[in-house]
Amino acid sequence: MADAGIKDKTEKKPQNVRVVLLALMIAMMLAMLDNMIVGTAMPTIVGELGGLEHLSWVVTSYTLATAASTPIWGKLGDMYGRKGAFLTSIAIFLAGSALSGMAQDMGQLIGFRAVQGLGAGGLMVGVMAIIGDLVPPRERGKYQGLIAGVMALAMIGGPLVGGTITDHWGWRWAFYINLPLGAVALAAVGAVLHLPKKAAKTRIDYLGAGLLTIGITAIVLVTTWGGTEYAWTSARIMELTGIGVAALVGFLFWETKAAEPVMPLHIFRSRNFTLMSVIGFITGFVMFGAVLFLPLYQQSVQGASATNSGLLLLPMLGAMLVVSMIAGRVTTNTGRYRLFPIAGSALMIAGLYLLSLMDTDTSRLTSGLYMAVLGAGMGFLMQITMLVAQNSVELKDMGVASSSTTLFRTLGSSFGVAIMGALFNHRVQDVMTERAGALGSQVTQQSAQLDAASLAKLPEAARDAYQHAVSSGTHGAFLLGAIVAVVALAASVFVKEVPLKGAGPQKTEGAETPAPVGEAV
Repeated sequence: MADAGIKDKTEKKPQNVRVVLLALMIAMMLAMLDNMIVGTAMPTIVGELGGLEHLSWVVTSYTLATAASTPIWGKLGDMYGRKGAFLTSIAIFLAGSALSGMAQDMGQLIGFRAVQGLGAGGLMVGVMAIIGDLVPPRERGKYQGLIAGVMALAMIGGPLVGGTITDHWGWRWAFYINLPLGAVALAAVGAVLHLPKKAAKTRIDYLGAGLLTIGITAIVLVTTWGGTEYAWTSARIMELTGIGVAALVGFLFWETKAAEPVMPLHIFRSRNFTLMSVIGFITGFVMFGAVLFLPLYQQSVQGASATNSGLLLLPMLGAMLVVSMIAGRVTTNTGRYRLFPIAGSALMIAGLYLLSLMDTDTSRLTSGLYMAVLGAGMGFLMQITMLVAQNSVELKDMGVASSSTTLFRTLGSSFGVAIMGALFNHRVQDVMTERAGALGSQVTQQSAQLDAASLAKLPEAARDAYQHAVSSGTHGAFLLGAIVAVVALAASVFVKEVPLKGAGPQKTEGAETPAPVGEAV
């Protein structure tokens, strides 16, 4: 009877895992889709609510709240239980979505978007940490394709869904659409996910959380405002930089003394964990820069519509999806992964360098092939970084490992968009002045990124100059990305192949022995 009970339990587990994973993927989709859907709806929102001067804060408030809350959600899951923290984050995200849809002015929308961002910070971390709890690292590769597929779907589908919803239902449904999807995720996770509850013996590290929040907020504001709202050498940017550095130094000092640190520094003693944090930062730097500048190049230089430019990213996202699935399967079957970060970094450098060669005569087929090379590189890196990071820590630190890796990727994307954007804007201004004189400088005075309507109104000479300027700007941005990606390749070389914990083909019989927690630096 006991054997039958055990057998029945084991047979039911895979089905439960699949149901939970479906709910987790819906939650992950919510977090990733949101900014892309809202971005498409922004012109309509401004038209109704006004407040054009505060437009950027609709995105910034969400990004700030997400980045600042990410490490805290990870720690809460480790201390009090993953399920409760995840359900709470979904509930906060849905509350923020409902309130954002009901906003009556721009100030309310910005505040409610911050509430939404607080919840979103727990969605991504919760998904990764729960998968880490449910699925052993050796088996986790099977699900990499699913996660990569959700990311690809969000990047392609976001602008399409946002445009369709805004045109047919109104901008408020860009937020309300989260409610039925979130309710399904909430119900499925609540009913099917069974994880042990935890009772923390110590209090939350409030001081550490506060210092980290201040430091992250200052960094994100510097990268968001620098070169746009304020000059990089302005007093405001210098003040924020000083505050950020002081807060982070204070945070590092305090974490060595806190009873239950919000980000325990001992996890960085693992060589692999530290290297994955670096590689994750670089991947975020490159990926979000590519997603920002490729559609701009396709619309301005290759003449694609806004909708088509999203679809033209398919070579990159398709390659990322296929390669991620292959890497996941190979990892599951062999338990080996060290080659993937090296191959991924090398392909990422090659793809970025090829993209930097694009000019006004580059065909869509050629640029598609270049994008596929970059996508293949990111496919090797996207989930392997999380997998190796989680494998490098003890189970009790799974939440902070997931949140730290997610945080580094988020910070990488902030730096990537800011630095690549500053270089792009500088090159566009210079080339426009060289080719079109005072008219060129005047055309791009407000913004180096012109929409299709503004581009169509330009005289032929100015339009031609702008196409060359955008081509030159993307050349500089992608070349910078290739140089930065060399750091990821250097870090990959030092990754040590620590055996993955958990199931998979085993050479020896008997009880499973835990894999080493990591290698000290």
